[in-house]
Amino acid sequence: MSTTNGLRERLRSITPNLAFFLLGIAFLGMAGGMFETTFNNFVHDAFSLDADRRGFLEFPRELPGFLTALFAGLLFFLPETRIGAVCGLMVGAGMFGLAFCGQSWNAMLLFTIVWSIGMHLLMPISSSVGMALATGGRKGRRLGQVRGVSIASSIIGCALVWWVMRDGRTPNYRLIFIMGGTAATLAGVALMFIRMPDAHLERPKFVWNNRYWLYYVLSFLFGARKQIFITFGPWVLVKIFHQPVVIFAKLWMVAAVLGIAFQPLLGRAIDRLGERFVLMTDSVCIFLVCAGYGFAHLLHREAAALGLLYVCFVADQLLFGVNMARDTYLSKIAVRPEDVAPTLSFGITLNHAVSMSIPSLGGLMWMRYGHSSVFLGAAVIAVVMLFFTSQVRVPASAPAQG
Repeated sequence: MSTTNGLRERLRSITPNLAFFLLGIAFLGMAGGMFETTFNNFVHDAFSLDADRRGFLEFPRELPGFLTALFAGLLFFLPETRIGAVCGLMVGAGMFGLAFCGQSWNAMLLFTIVWSIGMHLLMPISSSVGMALATGGRKGRRLGQVRGVSIASSIIGCALVWWVMRDGRTPNYRLIFIMGGTAATLAGVALMFIRMPDAHLERPKFVWNNRYWLYYVLSFLFGARKQIFITFGPWVLVKIFHQPVVIFAKLWMVAAVLGIAFQPLLGRAIDRLGERFVLMTDSVCIFLVCAGYGFAHLLHREAAALGLLYVCFVADQLLFGVNMARDTYLSKIAVRPEDVAPTLSFGITLNHAVSMSIPSLGGLMWMRYGHSSVFLGAAVIAVVMLFFTSQVRVPASAPAQG
């Protein structure tokens, strides 16, 4: 009886603004799950890309992340909930465009950029609106709920891809992108119904302080590590082992389900063992993932090679969550709490600066020396990361907890 009453109280506590916001997040999660599981196979099949062109494609795809501050400034006259609605519609327009771009390279680039602008602007908005909708100082709990809704809905998106592609015949990319575009458009519509006229997006500001040099270095290295694996990890499965879309849908679902349990464990590990230990362990794990991606093809049995690559893919997705350890490290060394947000923004800019450039170099290395060379380079980055993460020191009495 008490459980029923508690559920009723929770349902009554959901305001219309919160309901529309979570609905928008759910639809965007579905769209994201469908896009991420499909895009690599789509560009491979539609344009017969080699690794060098695949690497180049990351420049326009990541450029909007680098220019997030500019786009936010252009929309200064809108409350952030309206910006979120516009972004949802842009994600939808990008996916609808991809559904009908055919084999036009320029059209594909255009609609990928439109999709990317929407997605990158939505990242800070989802956090800030989520916290604004929290009550009683429960911002962390609210962000956890938002993250949970996003993960659950992305699993649904992956499941839809799996269902559409289950027969193994010619992939129906058009249907997937139409479904994703519809979900994103519905997200934009849902966000339009939120009434928070005073919620204006804080324009990103940047702080350079020599005290934070190690955070800047770690952000830069994370950008390189992130984009190598996002670009070329799946490309090994697509280009060398000819894995279909349905495999990526399954792998994303496994990673998402495991992530539900892994993220809280990771948070507790940061609290109990410290940022230095967690970040160093992450560097070692990344080195092992590099070895798996780079040399799995040398295994005599293809089934064993694929099994190793599947493990690498899922492990890499889980390791992206270690990003929170860098953020908590910054919050503990910050001289002033107000330094945290602008320093995070600067770190994201550094992250995207290298994310735009490193895949092009990786693609050229793949074409000239083979795919193993790309992951040997990534292994070197992992070793450099291990050195710098070993320098992480958190003061006994943290000056700021922003």
